[in-house]
Amino acid sequence: MSAARPPEAAQHRSAQHEGSALNTLKQLTALLLGLLLAWGGAANAQTLPDKSRDKTLGVVTCASSLCHGSIAGWNGSPVTQNEYVVWSRLDKHARAYSLLLNERSRRIAANLALPQPAHHSRICQDCHAHNPVAAAPAHSVADGVSCEACHGPATRWIAAHTEPGATHRSNIGNGLYPSAEPLARAKLCLSCHFGTSDKYVTHRIMAAGHPRMSFEMETFTSLQPAHFKVDADYLQRKGNFDGVKVWAIGQAVAVATQIDILLDPKRGRDGVFPELTLFDCHACHHPMADTRWKPVGNFGRSISPGLVRLNDSGMLMLRLLLRQTDPPLGERFGSAVAQLNQAMAGNGDLGERALAVKTLADEAARRISASGVSNDNLRAMALALVDDGLAGAYSDYAAAEQAAMALGSLVNTLHKLGQLKSAAALNKGLADLRAALRFDESFKPVDFQARLRTFRPLVATPLATR
Repeated sequence: MSAARPPEAAQHRSAQHEGSALNTLKQLTALLLGLLLAWGGAANAQTLPDKSRDKTLGVVTCASSLCHGSIAGWNGSPVTQNEYVVWSRLDKHARAYSLLLNERSRRIAANLALPQPAHHSRICQDCHAHNPVAAAPAHSVADGVSCEACHGPATRWIAAHTEPGATHRSNIGNGLYPSAEPLARAKLCLSCHFGTSDKYVTHRIMAAGHPRMSFEMETFTSLQPAHFKVDADYLQRKGNFDGVKVWAIGQAVAVATQIDILLDPKRGRDGVFPELTLFDCHACHHPMADTRWKPVGNFGRSISPGLVRLNDSGMLMLRLLLRQTDPPLGERFGSAVAQLNQAMAGNGDLGERALAVKTLADEAARRISASGVSNDNLRAMALALVDDGLAGAYSDYAAAEQAAMALGSLVNTLHKLGQLKSAAALNKGLADLRAALRFDESFKPVDFQARLRTFRPLVATPLATR
């Protein structure tokens, strides 16, 4: 999810209001603990790799040509054995730490007045490297976002995972992080690409020179060089890899994470201001003569001119998804988002209404994780994405960006199912949509709408001919 966006200026609160806010935070903590217990499963039974107390051993443990460092894939092996080579040569995660050595990172560190250079600062290392709780001497943060950053510290599973009779489930029991499970993957990937209460690209960091955060789970997964293959063995051990399910869960977790940060007394504030990255960047970052506000109440955004709106791009995606897959939950979620926007404008209890949105987003994540998204809903969902845009839902850049990535995921799946026509026409249509998003500061909603109008017939076309 792309980061960005701000609430109304801090309200003057009485001691009674402060007590109410504290109670809200206590309720949130209790709710989160309850949800973690209720969700169950590997995604929640294990902590994120950088928080695990298991010892990280280092990439050298995996790099042998007899392990995962083979130049070419092995025939007859359930895994390709060249995973380390693919990661080290092709994956940008392997070079994430080296970015901290460039001029831009030096300038960011200087602008933030960090006591140490970027490559020695935990605030940078936490996402540009694997910075674990415990590590063996062979581990180096200079290796970037390395094997154990995603698969978990290897001290308990490294030997056991090659023993006869070892299973994927037993490996997870020994500390392997279940990154193949969409809910666990979302929790892991979003911890850096969106943030958590422990690590977050704040408005100050962006102002110092860090790029705007932009992320969507399924799109970014498909862009990575795959170091696994979804074959019969993979399906037997880990289940089907469902791109639309990954997209849907990613949106739900991103919304819940956004609310977590909004309600966090440290991350949600920056002096007298709210944390501005939670809001629509371009509501402020445009010329004052460029008057952009207009009422869009049918999408839960009916607030007054001059109020800076939450970045609700993930909320728009989740609302649309639920309208197609679970209409009652979608109705409740849409209503909760509308009430949250009203509270941002000073009409209602912010903590209570934000908590309601998070609760429903968590519920959506659990339901989608359990049941997935039916193929019967995909065309209707893609058409609804287009039609919402034509009705004015994507008047801001972040929402249009998320919509374009969502359409890419849905259209790709529909084509694989044989329900859409030629890939060439679809790819051209998607490229045209992305072209309207090339520069966020020059984004024109009318241009994006025109491209959506052209794209719509490609989605509406009946069953494809192969």
